[in-house]
Amino acid sequence: MIGIVLAVIRRDLLLGMRQRADLINVLLFFIIVVTMVPLGVGPDKATLRMIAPGVVWVAALLSAILSLGRLFSLDFLDGTLEQILLSGEPLALAVLGKSAAHWLMTGAPITLISAILAMMFDLSPQAGATLVASLLLGTPCLSLIGAVGAALTLGLRGGGVLVTLLVLPLYVPILIFGAGAPEAVAEGLSPQSHLMLLAGLSLAAAALAPWAIGAALRVSLE
Repeated sequence: MIGIVLAVIRRDLLLGMRQRADLINVLLFFIIVVTMVPLGVGPDKATLRMIAPGVVWVAALLSAILSLGRLFSLDFLDGTLEQILLSGEPLALAVLGKSAAHWLMTGAPITLISAILAMMFDLSPQAGATLVASLLLGTPCLSLIGAVGAALTLGLRGGGVLVTLLVLPLYVPILIFGAGAPEAVAEGLSPQSHLMLLAGLSLAAAALAPWAIGAALRVSLE
């Protein structure tokens, strides 16, 4: 079973590297959104430190939504999804691998870039490390929940708008806990509860989302 997941991850990573322009666009979007905010609010360090966690997390959330359109669409168009269904292998494992590959190509780079952007907002080392940790724990949940929305809207006209409307309300708790962790550090409190909630949400999504994605794909392909 692990071999199935690893094979799907490897395949999607290879395809992603061949279409690296799409990945670069997502990362550039994330960087541009985060860097443009200080230009709008001014150079006051206290203000920048206060808004930094929320800005980074909102940019990460929007970047995740931006990258969902191609999660299943190419495989749907070339018949790969139908072949996966006919192969007899557990569909939940295949979509778990695709979600993991999506995170490796979007969530993981965004998490690494946020460590640099945290310094731009003059966050303390502890607050910056907490921000990175919150993204590391929370962005897998963004990929998994987003994959459910992408599967539900697969093949529909205007699917990009529909997937946004579907997943955005589900992203709100992740946004609240993710931005709340570094804010707790800035206020002298422990971020442990926020980080544990993010980890719990990601684990729950990893356990439940693949089955929902598989069911949604079967409906979309019928």
